Amino acid sequence: MSRFTDDTKERVRGAADMVEIVSAHTDLKRSGAGRYMGLCPFHEERSPSFSVNAADKLYHCFGCGEGGDVFQFVMATENLDFPAAIEMLAERYGVEVTREKEDPRAEQRRRERERLSELLDRAAAFYANFFQTADEASDARGYLSGRGLDAKVLASFGVGYAPSAWDTLLVRSQRAGFSIGDLEKTGLALKGRNGGFYDRFRGRITFPIRDSRGRMVGFGARAMRDQQGAKYINSAENEIFHKSRILYGIDQAKGPMAKADRAILVEGYTDVIALHQVGLNEAVGVMGTSLTEQQVAQLSAIVNTVVLALDADAAGQKAMIRAQEVAAGRKLDIRVAVMPDGVDPAEMVTGEGGAERFGKLVENAIGLPEFQLGLILDTVDLNSPRDRDRGLDESTQILARVSAGATRQELIRRTGERLQIDQTVVIGRVDSAEAEGSGPSGQPASHASGNRPAQETHAEESALPRPVVLSRRERTERWLLAMCVARPEEGRIWLGKLDRKHLSSPLMERTVSWLGDHLDDPARGLDGQDRELQKMVAALVARADPDLVGTGSIQRNFLDLELAVLDDEIADAKQEGDATKRSELSRRRSQLVEQLKRGPGGDPGN
Repeated sequence: MSRFTDDTKERVRGAADMVEIVSAHTDLKRSGAGRYMGLCPFHEERSPSFSVNAADKLYHCFGCGEGGDVFQFVMATENLDFPAAIEMLAERYGVEVTREKEDPRAEQRRRERERLSELLDRAAAFYANFFQTADEASDARGYLSGRGLDAKVLASFGVGYAPSAWDTLLVRSQRAGFSIGDLEKTGLALKGRNGGFYDRFRGRITFPIRDSRGRMVGFGARAMRDQQGAKYINSAENEIFHKSRILYGIDQAKGPMAKADRAILVEGYTDVIALHQVGLNEAVGVMGTSLTEQQVAQLSAIVNTVVLALDADAAGQKAMIRAQEVAAGRKLDIRVAVMPDGVDPAEMVTGEGGAERFGKLVENAIGLPEFQLGLILDTVDLNSPRDRDRGLDESTQILARVSAGATRQELIRRTGERLQIDQTVVIGRVDSAEAEGSGPSGQPASHASGNRPAQETHAEESALPRPVVLSRRERTERWLLAMCVARPEEGRIWLGKLDRKHLSSPLMERTVSWLGDHLDDPARGLDGQDRELQKMVAALVARADPDLVGTGSIQRNFLDLELAVLDDEIADAKQEGDATKRSELSRRRSQLVEQLKRGPGGDPGN
């Protein structure tokens, strides 16, 4: 993998607007010169504990301890690796990147990827213009208008139309300097039986498909005539298009998703577009009915809740149940907006009063266990004792995977009433199923609170951050280093006095070493360091307020550390039975305590 030059990293870091980037994920309020506070996007909280330093491009949460620089924030929130984060920010802020010498094969692959993406961009622009201006596309414009989609939202998604001629795009692309091989690799052209090539998309409405960074990867296309074969076709799987890894509309939805802490998952292209048109901009599409692990990974990197608004047919129901399986082990609350039979989201929201009705379905979305139980219980023949037993067997397997609490109790009550079976019988069967290993510690299920998956039923340890309890010594050393950052001229002197005996851990030793070389700009070059160091430096910068550093404050904290060192040495002397050494150390300790009582004085350089 190619590496970016240090100069590129610094230019990207300098150009990036930290407040703008973070504000896409949480609302920030100014709390001082260049400092902002907001609710942490990495854990649930009611009071803001998330700090952003706009100048140094650092963030730190005092609640859960997450922190780092602008690159780390983009990596964490966009589910990207470091090179991809650099590229995304460079594209966003118009910074030209330079790379260190890279493997020729890697460079060739990268350049080819850029060329194919350019070809797809040109194709998308051509299709969009043809859709808006060509007489041939009038039926397509009428069809989408009839579905309640206006020209503005269609343009924002780049919706287009592929001419019905066999080689329109093929010829145009070749004239622009692209080869048949390029067209074949992107899936824009197919090879015929006689060896010639022709356009893959013809006489169809086209939907450009982009990745989370906004790069073109392929197309979806809808037929306009019955004899065209499949109603919808996609680009063929190729080097840059992998349907299972993509969510339609993710490039436009990721910001609204992060702010809402929710994604609305629908099936089709027009469903996504229609929801965005009515302001539900957190909607994305699976381009089919199967939610994959790669798609779940993208969603869980941005939101805690996913609302499934898939068609109410058998395929949609199966997809919703499958969603629970692929989301197992992730902090993702999957809920279901139960759609009316025969109505898709686009049809609902574009109808009169439909947007409000759909919004209520989303707000009142139910947990997957409740949805699954409904599917089971609705099929039970109450006149057949055998079928009621079948319903009970299937229901208890679902109930056993729900954490003990109000949700399980309510679902048990409904099951008993629906099957006309005493609740004690249902409870007994659930307890038996749970004992056999299908309970909350086994398969995932919705948490009783409705906000967390059941694999977190052990005190919700991974859902909410446990406060880190620091010793007095650890608090002292962190405040000392934060004050050194706040007052670098004075702080540099005291950093020089610290050595291993003053510090509580190897991490603090690495931190002091880093600050010794970077005290004037602690964030510079931080991206190449270990994750623990990134978080620690971000935490120190977040605490560093020159107004809180009074006269002698740094010295007082240093003397406190000296006192802790003496306490350690006295304990060691006692353990060794060295009374003379212990007496001398105790005398020095008394002198230091007296000095602290009187208040620090003297030149820190002495």
